[in-house]
Amino acid sequence: MVKRNSVVSLVFGAMAILFVAIMAGNVWAHESGHVDEAITHAEEAVKHGEMGHAGEATKHAEEAVSHAKMAQKESDNPHIAEGVSHLEEAVDHGQQGHAQVAAKHAGVAIKHLKQAH
Repeated sequence: MVKRNSVVSLVFGAMAILFVAIMAGNVWAHESGHVDEAITHAEEAVKHGEMGHAGEATKHAEEAVSHAKMAQKESDNPHIAEGVSHLEEAVDHGQQGHAQVAAKHAGVAIKHLKQAH
């Protein structure tokens, strides 16, 4: 009887560990998805900013900020916070018509967001 209880305990313990690992993976995947989306939109902001399209650069930078902030809620990674800061600068400059400066800030944000992976 003692042996059966040990096996049952082992099985339940393994199931608990597996559950925790799956949940941790889901949290990381969700955060990673927002970081990836933020990077994608920041890259578009860079592309449009370098072409002088301040409006499009701003639109993509705003979308990147939204995703980066969602990732920031799920992680305390300082690179995400720094990425958000630069993306907000990109939005501010884009709204002022400074397309090239917006592109530079979005580019710096990309570097930080990629380091958050």
